[in-house]
Amino acid sequence: MATQQKTSDPSVDRVDTSFLETLIGYNARRTALAVIDVFLQRMVVHDFHSVVDFSVASLIVHNPGITSRQLCSVLGILPPNLVGVVNGLEKRGLIQRRPHPNDGRAMGLHPTPEGLKLMEQAENDAAQLEVDVASRLTATERKTLMRLLQKVYL
Repeated sequence: MATQQKTSDPSVDRVDTSFLETLIGYNARRTALAVIDVFLQRMVVHDFHSVVDFSVASLIVHNPGITSRQLCSVLGILPPNLVGVVNGLEKRGLIQRRPHPNDGRAMGLHPTPEGLKLMEQAENDAAQLEVDVASRLTATERKTLMRLLQKVYL
């Protein structure tokens, strides 16, 4: 329930975020912003400029032959938004398209040796980032946080 602002207070010395801090979305977004900022800084060396670029490349490495339709479904993105990402990864020589063995209309996406090498380095950096940003959590707290976050979106 919203409260009315006091008109007698000419300024705010301390911002009251207590209501926002009770919201899952607010806390998840604040956490995501903090993590993504560091993530993007560290991924620049691998020429990944968005979380989606990295996520698509990672899924292709771990699921050789995955289709664009599957990528869209897993990541919750629209096909037009995926096209540029896939084209960019292909242009960089990180992935290649091959005919899908079960669906003549689909192309499977496969990592190249260069893509495998780059993603090994990028995923190692991402794993270290997770350790760094979660340094105030115990291992048990980190596992619990991951499980709880996944309960919300899975």
